[in-house]
Amino acid sequence: MNLEVVFLGTAGSMPTARRVTSATLLRRGGDRILVDCGEGVQRRLMQSTVGLADIEVILLTHCHADHYLGLPGLLKTFDLRERTAPLALYGPPGTRALLRALDPVIGRLSYPFVALDVDPGTQIACDGYALHAVATVHRVPSVGWALVEDDRPGMFDAAEAARRGVPFGPLYGRLQRGEDVTLEDGTTVSAEGIVGEARQGRRVVLTGDTRPCDGVLAAAIGADLLVHEATFLADELVRARDTRHSTAREAAEIARDARVKMLALTHLSTRYPPRLVKEEARTVFAEAHTPRDLDLIEIPFRERGGPVLVRGGAADGDAT
Repeated sequence: MNLEVVFLGTAGSMPTARRVTSATLLRRGGDRILVDCGEGVQRRLMQSTVGLADIEVILLTHCHADHYLGLPGLLKTFDLRERTAPLALYGPPGTRALLRALDPVIGRLSYPFVALDVDPGTQIACDGYALHAVATVHRVPSVGWALVEDDRPGMFDAAEAARRGVPFGPLYGRLQRGEDVTLEDGTTVSAEGIVGEARQGRRVVLTGDTRPCDGVLAAAIGADLLVHEATFLADELVRARDTRHSTAREAAEIARDARVKMLALTHLSTRYPPRLVKEEARTVFAEAHTPRDLDLIEIPFRERGGPVLVRGGAADGDAT
């Protein structure tokens, strides 16, 4: 099952010539989950290998304009494309009120659409994983989001199963699910010793705008990838505190303390070249990166290695 994070918009409050405002797509198998929807997200989707496919879920981190201004156009485009699949939008308290205020702009939608407020701690169950709303600290109600996969069964030792006399076939599947099985001669074969310990599912955490906080740290413990904002550098720590944002160093300290495998820094300000943001973070955490728009991070199953940043990996070479 593939798991990828596609960076559609990595700029801070203002877009630049090469970066649009906040938007990140989680792609797991056939599921597509959009986290934040800044201005310009439609063009980024059309420039990517994702395209304007039916996104099943949109998650907002908070209701500041640079995180939602792309919503009216995207929702209306889905309508013009005669979408029929339902779409759910989740965000912190105030999200439903925001969508009501945008209703005159968006107009009638032909497909089922619902906007729901959620509190930190809310879990949205999906097929094989859950979406967790994470407590964050910003100037307005806010949440981060974590995609947390279910644990997978342990490794199956086919040679050991055969040695114990289990014939190849349906009984293998039952053993893999941790069930004991009974052979034709009445012998009971236990899954213990044939199936290893359950393998922990993958975890991706996206903060949105926030100060460093315990909620993010707790959610990120052992995560494969932490996508953390880095609006400021350490020389503007006071301003970061006043505006409830983070510095690159602070984001790296969270990544270090949570023992994540990779840190991706986003919400980059026009004040600093991305190189300086990365350099500051790497003084604390070596696996810190500053993805560009249309970069992606592949997250394999843990037994197959760590996350890999693919520069331009989501760019559609035929897009104009």
